[in-house]
Amino acid sequence: MEYTGSQYIGEFVDGRMEGSAEYILPTETRYVGEMKDGVFHGQGTLYFPSGSRYDAIWENGLATKGTYTFSDGLQYDGKNWHYCDSYDRRFYTEICHGLKPTGISQLTNVDPPRKIPEGCYDCGDGFYNPTTRIVKDYRNRFLRNADDDEHEWIIRTCRKGWDEFVGHRPKL
Repeated sequence: MEYTGSQYIGEFVDGRMEGSAEYILPTETRYVGEMKDGVFHGQGTLYFPSGSRYDAIWENGLATKGTYTFSDGLQYDGKNWHYCDSYDRRFYTEICHGLKPTGISQLTNVDPPRKIPEGCYDCGDGFYNPTTRIVKDYRNRFLRNADDDEHEWIIRTCRKGWDEFVGHRPKL
């Protein structure tokens, strides 16, 4: 554990992690559940720092069946998913609490939206700085370095921390 930065709280059998346990990753994601031969095996839950969770049945380290629940309580359903699809573009909070009056746009599921630092982008799990190419979570902790594909996707699709004039500018 000292080499990976992870923490294990649980039983060992023949020097391997086995039985009921809690495994904490360096990213602060926690697994609570059954381990066998050093891997997730049996019933277990991943708890993410964002407040979301993944309850699953694990076999030899792989999830075979599970349910993802977002931090706001919305459960992902792969078969009947209607949240922000091509037919209904409302956010989950708008589905639960209704749309805002005309002229007051809701830009994210978080209302009011997070204030994006100048020069950065909100990429859903944190803020991206295109100069450093680093994504930090909303509490300013390092998440990851963005590769070229992610960089291009963020620049093309994510909310900016500054205003830009879009459209026709009248001559003065």
